[in-house]
Amino acid sequence: MVPRISDAEWRIMKLLWDKSPRTSNEIIEILDAAEGVDWNPKTIKTLLNRLVNKGALVYEKSGRSYLYLPKVGEKECKRLERQSFLDRVYSGSLKPMLAAFLEDENMTQSDIDELKKILDQKSDRKKS
Repeated sequence: MVPRISDAEWRIMKLLWDKSPRTSNEIIEILDAAEGVDWNPKTIKTLLNRLVNKGALVYEKSGRSYLYLPKVGEKECKRLERQSFLDRVYSGSLKPMLAAFLEDENMTQSDIDELKKILDQKSDRKKS
């Protein structure tokens, strides 16, 4: 089962999906330096604990530190978020969401060609 994670928790999960394991101090340093996040270290540790309690992370004790690792995959979490967004905003209907995105976005011919390719592949799989 994939847990629901908050926007703040996503930032931590992305770091751990990118490279793990990491200690809380490493996460704090990266969020502060590279991400420009000005969170109190206690806040970050609270978010890590929440993610562990939700089953999104696991940890291993290494000396006086804890090494955090993702327990759920990025792909699965993204799938859950997509479905949640689709349900909340478009009542679960994909066609109006895609139409809205296509109408609102400036797309290059390359973008259009790539979308056509994806749709053609999807259509070919349905025929098989």
